Amino acid sequence: MNELIQLLPKAELHMHIEGSLEPELMFKLAARNGIDLPYKSVDELRAQYDFNNLQEFLDIYYQGCAVLQTEQDFYDLAWAYLEKAKQDHVVHTEIFYDPQSHTDRGIPFEVAINGLYRAFDDAQEKLGISFHIIACFLRHLPEQDALDLYPEILKHQDKILGIGLDSSELGHPPEKYQQVFAQAKKDGFKVVAHAGEEGPADYVKQAIDLLQVDRIDHGNRCLDDDILTAQIAHKGIALTVCPLSNLKLKVVEDLQDHPIKQMLKKGLMATINSDDPAYFGGYINDNFYQLAAAVDLSDDDIFTLVENSFKASFLPDSIKEIHLKALNSFG
Repeated sequence: MNELIQLLPKAELHMHIEGSLEPELMFKLAARNGIDLPYKSVDELRAQYDFNNLQEFLDIYYQGCAVLQTEQDFYDLAWAYLEKAKQDHVVHTEIFYDPQSHTDRGIPFEVAINGLYRAFDDAQEKLGISFHIIACFLRHLPEQDALDLYPEILKHQDKILGIGLDSSELGHPPEKYQQVFAQAKKDGFKVVAHAGEEGPADYVKQAIDLLQVDRIDHGNRCLDDDILTAQIAHKGIALTVCPLSNLKLKVVEDLQDHPIKQMLKKGLMATINSDDPAYFGGYINDNFYQLAAAVDLSDDDIFTLVENSFKASFLPDSIKEIHLKALNSFG
């Protein structure tokens, strides 16, 4: 089964590029930029990755962002992820990044987006990986902060395909961000939102009804509402599920309890992704390997999850068909 997972071409739709910052690279960039980290070694830093909830993770995640200072730093960050994606036979990726995590500490908007875009653009030619970039608003900040930043995102619409919503979910329902999402939809951006990871099923419903999202990131808690689950399945709204993240952040206590098979049984377009792989213990194939072993995924389940990743992507239909044809050649 692991051989099948490795061989299959796949798309990754839920990966925070800042969350792919491995400790080794963090120390390298800190040294390059003269930044003192509060850890003496890679091992000491990794020892901090024992999280009890989303907020504990975010505290160290934002601390790690501080080493990203120059366009080359963002390029190196993206390239490190892309090399791992290539090893996992990812042929298309739609990555998140958090502009406010950088602009709020004085890094010009152009520095991050230009460094990231240049790396992904190079990867199309050198690694055969296509991409889209999704800029996410930090939901723990006021909507006005997102509205203030939005003109910068719009100015770089040639590089940014979509708008997302991430960070601390509890206490920050999607309804708080209706104005900026409505504007993004009007301007032609794809829109997605994290919902139903720690927040209730109602947050998923708000993201669909009020923000008019094209995809739900995570979405586990939609299963608490049978009517909502049926509506999501009927509308074909994809869920970008992140098993190792769910385990690491205590969304599930044991990977054997993961609801992925229930999602498939209910007809949900679930996909498998790595979320913040440097912190959660694995890139996309690791998520497949461990989940498959934990819940006894069949070959058909794996094919369905990978097939869903292309169907749920924001690629043009003609390109989706090419990828799906290539995938079916493994059947």
